[in-house]
Amino acid sequence: MKRQNFHKTFLACSIGYITQAISANFVPLLFLTFNKTYGISLGIIAIIPLIFYLTQLLTDLFASKFVDKIGYRTCVVSSQVISSIGLAMLAFLPELFPIPFIGILISVIFYATGSGMVEVLVSPILEACPFKNKNGMMSFLHSFYCFGAVGVILISTLFFFLFGIKNWRILTLIWAIIPLLNTFNFAFCPIEKLVENDQKMNTKKLLSLPLFWLFILLMVCSGAAEASMAQWASTFAESALGVSKMIGDLIGPCLFATFMGISRVFYGKMSQKFNLEKTMLLCGILCIACYLLASLSNLPILSLFGCAICGISVGIMWPGTISLSSKRFKTGGTVMFAILALAGDIGGTTGPSLVGFLANLAGGNLKIGLLCATIFPILLVLGLIMIIVFKKNIEKNQ
Repeated sequence: MKRQNFHKTFLACSIGYITQAISANFVPLLFLTFNKTYGISLGIIAIIPLIFYLTQLLTDLFASKFVDKIGYRTCVVSSQVISSIGLAMLAFLPELFPIPFIGILISVIFYATGSGMVEVLVSPILEACPFKNKNGMMSFLHSFYCFGAVGVILISTLFFFLFGIKNWRILTLIWAIIPLLNTFNFAFCPIEKLVENDQKMNTKKLLSLPLFWLFILLMVCSGAAEASMAQWASTFAESALGVSKMIGDLIGPCLFATFMGISRVFYGKMSQKFNLEKTMLLCGILCIACYLLASLSNLPILSLFGCAICGISVGIMWPGTISLSSKRFKTGGTVMFAILALAGDIGGTTGPSLVGFLANLAGGNLKIGLLCATIFPILLVLGLIMIIVFKKNIEKNQ
C-alpha cells in the first residue's frame, strides 16, 4: 500500500478528534435551554458533565479488554456510529420520556462512549502509520480537538444568533452528520497493526514498570493542568473584560483552546528541530508561571493573559507524553494507550473539581483554588526531569 494513502488515515483520525470536541463542548451550550424548555434545575443539569466524563473514563478502562479482540477498524467505526447516534438521539429522546432528563442522559452516555473510544483508538492508529515525523504528526493531530472545540462554540453561537436557540435540535442533527460521514473514512482508510499480538505487553507487565508510572503521572498532571485552567477561563474573561457571562463563556474557553491548538500546530511543523523532552520541560515551567500569574496577579487582564498563555504551555503535554511513551514502550500496544487515556481523563476530571473545592473552602476565592492547582504543572516538571535523567543513565550504560 502506498505511503500517501495514510494521509487518509490522518484525515479520519483528525475528524475523529473533531467529533470528540463536538461531544464535549456542544451540550454545555444548551444547559440554560434545557433549564427553560424542560424545567430541569441547574443543579440537576450539572450532573450531565459528570456522567459524560464518568462514561468516558469507564470506556477508557474497558477498551483495552475488547479492542484487540474485535479489531481497530471495527471499534473505531463503531465509535463514530455511536457518537452520531447519541447526538441524533439528543434531538428526540427528551420529548419521548415523561422525564426529559432521562432522555438527555441516555443520549449523553451514547456519545460519551463514542468519545471515549476515539480517545483510546485514534492515537495508536496514527502511531502505527509509517510517518517519519511521528512526534509532529501526533501533536498536529491533537490540535484538531482544540480547533474543533473553538469551531463548535463559534458556529453554534452564530447558528443560535441567526436562527434562534429554539432550533437547537436542527443544529444537533447537523453535528451528528460529521461522525456519521467519518465512518466511511475509517471504513476504507489503511489501518496498520501497532504491535503483533504475540509481542504485546499485558497490563500487569506494564504496571510493574516504575518508569511507566512516571508517564501515568505525566498524563494525570497534563489532563489536570489543561482542564483546571480551561474550565475557569470564562471567569477570568468576565472579570478582566467586564463582559456578561455568556460572552465570557465564549471568549475564555475559545482563547485558551485557540492558543493550545496553535502550540500543537507549531510543534507539529517544527518538531524535528526540537528535543521533545526538553520542549515539554520548558512548557511545564511556563505552565507554572502561567498558573502563578493567573492566581497571584491583582490585575484581571494579567490573569486573563496568564490563562490564555497557559493554553500554549499545556498544548504539547498530552500528545507529547503519548509520543514519549510510544518510543519507550514499543510493545505497549492498546493497553498502554488505554491506560494513558484513562490517566489523562482522571486528571481532567479531578483537577477542576479540586480547584472548585479548594476555592469554596477559601470562601469562593477562585485564585486560591488555582494557586493550589499549581501542584499539577510542578509535578509534571519533576516527572519530566526524572524521565530525562533516566534516559541519560541508560545512554551512559550502553
